[in-house]
Parts: sequence; structure tokens; C-alpha cells
Amino acid sequence: MALRMLGKDPNSPEGKSATIYYDDVTDRYLVQGLKVLDDERHVQMDLPDHETVVEIPTYMVQFFPEVSGGRGADV
Repeated sequence: MALRMLGKDPNSPEGKSATIYYDDVTDRYLVQGLKVLDDERHVQMDLPDHETVVEIPTYMVQFFPEVSGGRGADV
């Protein structure tokens, strides 16, 4: 498995979150962000027990190749 980091949140206080990765073997994105823990939002989603939800700032979509024109933002 080869994970490629596409971009990190430049506004993260410690530089550790949020981060967007691409797995070139499974052709899937992995998103690191803050866990959504509040029940108010969870009840609005049909979330299976084996899944979780994370949130990232809206400006992080710039790192998805579909948005950036396929360039990516390898950092």
C-alpha cells in the first residue's frame, strides 16, 4: 500500500491535522480530521457501527485532485 499525502491543513496549530491522503492501491481517499462526537449531528446520519465521521475545514477540498485539476499538492 502506498499512501500519498495530498495536503495538510496549513492553519493547524500543531501541524498534525487535518490531512488528506490518497491510497493508490485501493483508489480511495483517507481523511484525517476531528472526530464528530456530538449526538445532534450523528442522529442526522445513518452511520453504521463500523464507520466513523471526521470533519475537515472546507478549504481543505483544494487538495483533492478533482478540485485541483489533478495536480495534487504533495507536501
